[in-house]
Amino acid sequence: MNPIHFIQVDLPAVLAALFAACACALLGNFLVLRRQSLMSDAISHAVLPGIVIAFMLAGTRATAAMFAGAALAAFVTVISISFIKRYARLEAGAAMGVVFSIMFAAGVVLIELGGARNVDLDADCVLYGQLEHILWLAPKTFASLRDPLVWLDMPRQVTTLAATFVMTLLAVSLFWKELKIASFDPQLATSLGFSAGRIDMGLMFFVGLVAVAAFESVGSILVIAMFICPAAAARVLTERLVTQVWLSQALAAVSAIAGYLLAAFGPGVFGSSSSLVASGMIALISGIILAAAVLWGGRSSRRLASGRAQEGASVSA
Repeated sequence: MNPIHFIQVDLPAVLAALFAACACALLGNFLVLRRQSLMSDAISHAVLPGIVIAFMLAGTRATAAMFAGAALAAFVTVISISFIKRYARLEAGAAMGVVFSIMFAAGVVLIELGGARNVDLDADCVLYGQLEHILWLAPKTFASLRDPLVWLDMPRQVTTLAATFVMTLLAVSLFWKELKIASFDPQLATSLGFSAGRIDMGLMFFVGLVAVAAFESVGSILVIAMFICPAAAARVLTERLVTQVWLSQALAAVSAIAGYLLAAFGPGVFGSSSSLVASGMIALISGIILAAAVLWGGRSSRRLASGRAQEGASVSA
């Protein structure tokens, strides 16, 4: 393998997947604690019509236009879910399912209509993203990596996802206490002067922000998997929130890096000249990690329960 070729073709895709996975997993911890995992699915699907409409009106994939459309769609989604829960008296999961199904279907229809007018979006981009199309052609040699201008020419998708991750990390760090209290006990948060509703809306805002930032690069499949799988796996393995957050970041990083490398170079081991879809492989690896965590966590819980039972029996004797 040519190292420069790897830097130009594979490194930017790995970085994009890494930042997207870590940003999603960071917020996913609080969605899992709140039992709102389906909300990430709802918002990830529901931002699609907002993205498509923004693209049709602006005629560009500029981040500002995309985010404005996606933010509006996410706001409509949250309001619609609350309205259906209150007035249709449906449970939260049913309300989310109704809203994101309708919004996603509307987005797909808009894509097909836009395709007839040469709109540069398609269903494959929505589902799988375009990780493989993220290229960094500025570095020609190892010596060129010492040039700051080369690093400033990093692909837009990577810089956008890096900035989104940093913003999300700063927000979680600044409002850590409020998020922790509101996630475990919303009534206590309200009694302490923290508006649980505002905290929830703020969390949903960042979920929408991360979803739209990651949508173009990694697609809806990977966004949904990364919001839930690393956080759920970490939750199974520990009961301490701080440990859970750090562990979810490690699992997200492993999923992103290992998934991309397996998709890009795994088929070559078996003599194939083609590669697999990176976002799908990353989602698969995250699912395997979650399954392993559930199995390991279940065995550990049974061993702990058995040990406690034996200890209790010996004390009684």
